Amino acid sequence: MPDSTQPNHHSSSFRLAFEDRDFLLSPSMRGVRFMLEYSKPEEILQAWGVRSTIVVFGSARVPSPEKAAELRANARTPEETRLAEMRTDQVAWYEEARRFARLVSEKGGALAPDGNGLRDNVIATGGGPGLMEAANRGAAEAGAPSIGYNIVLPFEEHPNPYSTPDLTFRFHYFAIRKMHLAMRANALAVFPGGFGTLDECFEILNLQNTNKATRLPIVLVGKAFWNEIVNFDALSRHGMISPIDLDRFEIVDTADEAWETILRRGLKRGTPPLGPAGTGKSAEEEPE
Repeated sequence: MPDSTQPNHHSSSFRLAFEDRDFLLSPSMRGVRFMLEYSKPEEILQAWGVRSTIVVFGSARVPSPEKAAELRANARTPEETRLAEMRTDQVAWYEEARRFARLVSEKGGALAPDGNGLRDNVIATGGGPGLMEAANRGAAEAGAPSIGYNIVLPFEEHPNPYSTPDLTFRFHYFAIRKMHLAMRANALAVFPGGFGTLDECFEILNLQNTNKATRLPIVLVGKAFWNEIVNFDALSRHGMISPIDLDRFEIVDTADEAWETILRRGLKRGTPPLGPAGTGKSAEEEPE
């Protein structure tokens, strides 16, 4: 047996590399940490048979009906009252995201694995509160699994309670989280949101525009919001995008319209455009 009283046995260099936290968190191991953040969720998703997803983006700030009622009850100042009223008006977006995720989960394949045990069009979100919570909640109400790709942030410490526990992940690196959000996506539904939602939406649009991803159905939900926030026609008019790029997505108002749109735009079961198999092809079996 080695003599554990020897000073060199307590040296950091003597630790097994995979047990040396200081080493694993060092700058030189950043590439390894990237790999780990990719590999751990990938292994779990494969074990669950998740072949494809429908990704829902949206603001963390939009409240549930319960939270909105709490805000109104606790409002004491004119500014708090104004904010509570604004958030109450936004509850409609929460309910549409919740209904959309339930529709997807009931009809898209998440509840009915194929003969190989593979699930398709499983709801995936950023795992946080607000409209992300609404989508995970809708899937849970349908009895279907759903994914939460959480990110370590100073103001979002906890995942919402509705994503499937075994499919609730936590990331340090935005880049790897975005990769997981994109690579299984069969469709994208973008509800109202801020910088994060806009970033994620335009990331997918840019992947398609640069031929890094096959076209997939994209819907933006909330016409009044999107037509005010982003002047897509102006981007085309100024020559910053091609007129044909405006056909990469549709803007709708309701969960039913969103589901009908992604079906009309070719939603299928099977390997997604950026799927793990890397084929860029989808199966021909369509959702019910």
